[in-house]
Amino acid sequence: MALMGSSRLELSLLLVLLGASLLPESQCGVTFDKKTIVINGQRKILISGSIHYPRSTPDMWEGLVQKARDGGLDVIQTYVFWNGHEPSPGNYNFEGRYDLVRFIKTVQKAGLYAHLRIGPYVCAEWNFGGFPVWLKFVPGISFRTDNEPFKNAMRGFTQKIVRMMKNESLFESQGGPIILSQIENEYGPESRAFGPAGRSYVNWAAKMAVEMDTGVPWVMCKEDDAPDPVINTCNGFYCDDFAPNKPYKPSMWTEAWSGWFTEFGGTIHERPVEDLAFSVARFILKGGSFVNYYMYHGGTNFGRTAGGPFITTSYDYDAPIDEYGLVREPKYGHLKELHRAIKLCEKALVSADPTFTSLGRYQQAHVFSSQAGGCAAFLENYKTDSYARVIFNNMHYDLPPWSIGILPDCKNVVFNTAKVAAQTSLMQMSTANSESLMWERYDEEVASLAETSMITTNGLLEQINVTRDTTDYLWYITSVDVNPNEGFLRDGQLPSLSVQSAGSAFGKRENRRIAYTGDANLRAGTNKLALLSVAVGLPNVGVHYELWSTGVLGPVVLHGIDEGKRDLTWQKWSYQIGLKGESMNLNSVEGTSSVEWMQGSLAVQTQQPMTWYKAYFDAPAGDEPLALDMASMGKGQIWINGEHIGRYWTAQAPKEDCNECNYAGTYRPSKCQSGCSQPTQRWYHVPSSWLQPTKNLMVVFEELGGDATKIALVKRLVSSVCADVSESHPMIKNWHIGNDGKPEEVHRPKVHLHCPYGRTISAIKFASFGTPVGTCGSFEQGACHTPKSYYTLEKRCMGQGRCAVTITNDNFGQDPCPNVLKRLAVEAVCS
Repeated sequence: MALMGSSRLELSLLLVLLGASLLPESQCGVTFDKKTIVINGQRKILISGSIHYPRSTPDMWEGLVQKARDGGLDVIQTYVFWNGHEPSPGNYNFEGRYDLVRFIKTVQKAGLYAHLRIGPYVCAEWNFGGFPVWLKFVPGISFRTDNEPFKNAMRGFTQKIVRMMKNESLFESQGGPIILSQIENEYGPESRAFGPAGRSYVNWAAKMAVEMDTGVPWVMCKEDDAPDPVINTCNGFYCDDFAPNKPYKPSMWTEAWSGWFTEFGGTIHERPVEDLAFSVARFILKGGSFVNYYMYHGGTNFGRTAGGPFITTSYDYDAPIDEYGLVREPKYGHLKELHRAIKLCEKALVSADPTFTSLGRYQQAHVFSSQAGGCAAFLENYKTDSYARVIFNNMHYDLPPWSIGILPDCKNVVFNTAKVAAQTSLMQMSTANSESLMWERYDEEVASLAETSMITTNGLLEQINVTRDTTDYLWYITSVDVNPNEGFLRDGQLPSLSVQSAGSAFGKRENRRIAYTGDANLRAGTNKLALLSVAVGLPNVGVHYELWSTGVLGPVVLHGIDEGKRDLTWQKWSYQIGLKGESMNLNSVEGTSSVEWMQGSLAVQTQQPMTWYKAYFDAPAGDEPLALDMASMGKGQIWINGEHIGRYWTAQAPKEDCNECNYAGTYRPSKCQSGCSQPTQRWYHVPSSWLQPTKNLMVVFEELGGDATKIALVKRLVSSVCADVSESHPMIKNWHIGNDGKPEEVHRPKVHLHCPYGRTISAIKFASFGTPVGTCGSFEQGACHTPKSYYTLEKRCMGQGRCAVTITNDNFGQDPCPNVLKRLAVEAVCS
């Protein structure tokens, strides 16, 4: 075991090796042993969730963090976004959505811990992986390897963040909430690709971080060779096979993927909560002690922050808290119950190693037992297509497919990952304003491009080298001379133009290099050819992605002329950076008055490309989250009162990729997809804090052509809530037993329904106690049904904001089918 650094590092590692069991209860600070992170002498099972501060607005932070705490989280995890904080060298931004100190203090105020992933490479489907684009142009630089210019820049930013946290006393060693920090991010693939230079860089990064003396442990995720004392951690859909690289380090899961990201033109990926809960319970039963949901709240890629390229503006991620800040049920509620069950087992989990017992071919028991911690057991059925009845401690237990039952006392099941009692909330987008918007139009000027271009050179230039990513747009302009005697001028057969990586064609993440071929309407004499290249986010992952090219890369070739073909690639080209409308700040409140806008019906009669639209609207009443419905538009960008909502694109997902979703079995993003034949993203989040009571300015730039009259402001609402609970559903309240091995008091399962604050249950749309079939929104009565079902639910729930109904025969007047396991399924309307 090779150690780096000073004797201080060696002492730090020695304390870790001693383990928490030898630390006095009053020991301050954060350390670790083979079991867990140890905080002030206490081993803890920690449940964490990722919330990225720039992907929501500061006025949302407190509510998001409180929902996380209410959902059973101990820790909030976030990346630090270098390109947001240092947009140009030495010029820093820590305001608004980038107020990192305020965000960490919000976490502290809620009584939660923080995990600060400084990186500073973040990936995160974020533009350029979080690196500022100016970094690419530092002389001699090579990203994420043993390169002095890169290491100097990385050290400088890391020191800046650590110093800022220390100055605000935000590390736990200072009494703050930060218990963990991360250096680098998912470096394993790069480390292998770079060989010795990558290994040297990893060692340097670890040493650099530890020497900053934060008083809390550092981690590296997906880096098996993380040097001591840095802890290597796991990212993935499942991490139950993961083990740290040293026996004295805890097993930590820094990214338990709660869903998956979306890309324009793709489907929506949904991960069933039964499988997510199964993966977390499986990690815990294998000895894991830290789990972080990536994401717990995904949020929004405002402005031009989305990476990929082609990552959507929405970063919802099918997370327990949705993009708009509303809890996603049943995912949020079911995980909350999981966390409660795990915490009931905490004493046993932190004081004993699991023992394994086979209960069948596909069934296992993992038991944590010690004199200090008592006994807790996890019963697992990993068969995907059938229930299993197992015998454990001389008792029978029924396990659904692909499920784990949790027994905090080794006797009573208080939670099963596949049995969901949390309500399901059906969401809808409802029109917020009935009045039509009065649109005005300004056509982007393209006729004078050649006269106003700023750069002229022979050959094609790479886009980011020209724009420095200050805009998505770059015009490539050249001239084509046509002889009056050309044959196509006589026969009417137009020549064609072929362009690599440009034109009105679209790439995708798997194949960014695209081709366009189309007719060229040329005339005798000199013709002007203008190609507009539009970036849709810069790459955020890959070996040396800073060297990848963007823009019109060539060749650009004219076909179907008398000479056969003409290669235009290396002739003289001129370049205009950005749009005329951008240079005049038409997207700002002040800039809109600098031009004359077309008004009245003529403004929206034609749906032409390269058009600016503006309209004013009043903020609607109520506090529901808001969005813009852009289904009638093509592709472009949106601003509200000068704030950049982001890119929009109504590219449709393929029709063949969606199918029924079964929670059982290994999850992959291709497994549970929705939104086929629909725009990948139709609605775009409008933060309420960006609005004023009246006269809000909306500016839209449309690249392809769309119908602005159908743009609508909508509210995101819970339309109805459902529950489907068995009379045998496990209850946490039943876990405490008497000396006879039976619960001291038997608590019956209940159906719990609740509408959002300010809304009440106005109708019972469906109710059946018996054997109902179907899912929320499509329930039907089964062979067994109690006629009194509707009456009981209406009596208990109508007019209430929330209600609970115990699942017993007495509540429904009779047993509709004796000796049959019954369920209560309900759908209620919130209004």
